[in-house]
Amino acid sequence: MTKKEPSEPRCAAIIGPYLSGKTTLFESLLAATGAINRKGTIKEGNTVGDSTPEARARQMSTELSVASTEYLGDKWTFINCPGSIELIQEAFNALMVVDAAVVVCEPDATKALTVARLLKFLSDQKIPHIIFINRMDSAESSVKATLEALQGVCEHPLILREIPIREDGHVTGHVDLVSERAFRWNPDKPSDLIEVPDSVRDREKEARNEMLETLADFDDTLLEELLEDVVPSTDEIYQNLTKDLQQALIVPVFFGSALHDNGVRRLLKALRHEAPEPAETAKRLGIDLSAGTALGQVFKTLHAGHSGKLSYVRVWNSEVTDSMTLNGDRVSGVYRMLGSKLDKVAKAGPGEVVALGRMESVATGALVSPTREGKTGGWPDPVTPLYSLSIHAQQQSDEVRLTAALTKLMDEDPSLSYEQKQDTGELLFWGQGEVHLQIALDRLRNRYNLTVNSHRPQVPYKETIRKSFSQHARHKKQSGGHGQFGDVHLDIKPLPRGSGFNFANSISGGVVPRQYIPAVEAGVRDYMHRGPLGFPVVDIAVTLTDGQYHSVDSSDMAFKAAAQLAMREGMPNGQPVLLEPICQVEIALPNEFTSKIQRLVSGRRGQILGFGARSGWKDWDEVSAQMPESEMHDLINELRSVTLGVGTFHWKFDHLQEITGRVADQAVAQHSERET
Repeated sequence: MTKKEPSEPRCAAIIGPYLSGKTTLFESLLAATGAINRKGTIKEGNTVGDSTPEARARQMSTELSVASTEYLGDKWTFINCPGSIELIQEAFNALMVVDAAVVVCEPDATKALTVARLLKFLSDQKIPHIIFINRMDSAESSVKATLEALQGVCEHPLILREIPIREDGHVTGHVDLVSERAFRWNPDKPSDLIEVPDSVRDREKEARNEMLETLADFDDTLLEELLEDVVPSTDEIYQNLTKDLQQALIVPVFFGSALHDNGVRRLLKALRHEAPEPAETAKRLGIDLSAGTALGQVFKTLHAGHSGKLSYVRVWNSEVTDSMTLNGDRVSGVYRMLGSKLDKVAKAGPGEVVALGRMESVATGALVSPTREGKTGGWPDPVTPLYSLSIHAQQQSDEVRLTAALTKLMDEDPSLSYEQKQDTGELLFWGQGEVHLQIALDRLRNRYNLTVNSHRPQVPYKETIRKSFSQHARHKKQSGGHGQFGDVHLDIKPLPRGSGFNFANSISGGVVPRQYIPAVEAGVRDYMHRGPLGFPVVDIAVTLTDGQYHSVDSSDMAFKAAAQLAMREGMPNGQPVLLEPICQVEIALPNEFTSKIQRLVSGRRGQILGFGARSGWKDWDEVSAQMPESEMHDLINELRSVTLGVGTFHWKFDHLQEITGRVADQAVAQHSERET
């Protein structure tokens, strides 16, 4: 291989599904490059990443970890991203600034779908990426079966870069298909160079030809050589692999065991020789470097207690220095990271990843420079929230602090959101699932000393009437001096669904003076906040037809009270009925699971309207359905359980629909119980 020239600092993300071994690989990479003396383990809680209380308690990554190191003279930053599908926003944000990604997966063909959403994002964003099949030291591992399954969820051709050497059913090494050299694995040590075993020579030739034929699809010169039976040189093959990876045309596949450091150094060498330079990454993102001034991009925001706000930045151009003013904020510290350890440095140059202190006005995704660059247009929108909890501070005095802390959590993780629900008065906290929200609630307690109670949100039921009626009511009160007198006759009738509320009057002869008519409408509207079933009233028309007044005792207050009385006494006579919100739901999932959706939807009182291929997604369907909002609270949990975690959905309110019987009785009883 041609000697490699030194590179500017580069950055790679470690991504993959939960329990694939990402954090173990992260530790292995840092140990192999000398950044740490000893690998930590998740079980012992001493890894470089996953140092927060939330991560330690769950023994899983709950936010990305950043570590800078060096390998063979090149500077590298590795970003370990959470594997939980509920924390995928962290991975998406990190992937936007890296030169390449390493997708970690298990040697299990049945789990190939678990990387589908990550591979789709990488493909859409044209991010160069490599697949690392982990845990290949297990007896049941199969490169061939895993590769075939992965190709089914990958839009680009997979290029197998090595084949396994097996002894007694176990993988004990590999043969590199480019150099045609064989290596025997040593636990926790570099591999030994050995002769290619006779048992794999035929398979090696076959796999190498398959690799070259795939590469020839992207290079006419190589295609001509293969047609003429000319053996391409090793350097030519490496050049093609590098070019095609950097253009995100192919996906190289390596394997090994992160736990025992097997295949890790081979992966490092591939990254070192084939990952693009930072300037190429900036070009892919459409970032103009011609101005020559300092330029960086924020991909993570962290409110770190006593340290204040930290902005994780990839530097694209020139140098970022301490005390420099970027986007109107003065940088208060430049820090190089090794997990939670921060080392203060004077400056950071192109390609480096650092944390900048006290950038108060800068949000995730922003380009920062002395000329106020702002947010780049290519930054992806946050993933849609799918699960909510109703929350309130345990101590009422903490309610103001709670909303301020929630805003900071949203600053850190844009896939979180909150809203004050007008219909129910609840504060709803939205995220990607129950685990996602519980992690956020733990952060509120651990970072901000806020204990929050949470429960399932109320469904915003409404009620209306089925039958028209007329009602007379008189409000009369004498208490010495001026009394109170108001008399009204109201006609109330139901309206078509979705009509809302209509008020009119047909008063003649001045039986109710004009100045009191608005008070009658106000009284009706006040009543409509809580009808006979206990819910807001909608879709009715009320007409003031007659009434009486007193020249001294009548007032706005009296007529308002009379209208409320008429509604309160009359509404039970209109055959009140409960209305539940029905949502339009678009469910996206791999088509091999589409047959299971009928049972899922019907089991939640929903109705499937149709389905078709999901645009832009290979072998995915989109199912259109309508479903009661009361059945959607934990829909994402069941959907993920039947789709290996990758199914998702979008939804919006569609209409209100009458509901009777046991479900309606339970809703009314539960609402009444909450109010007592």
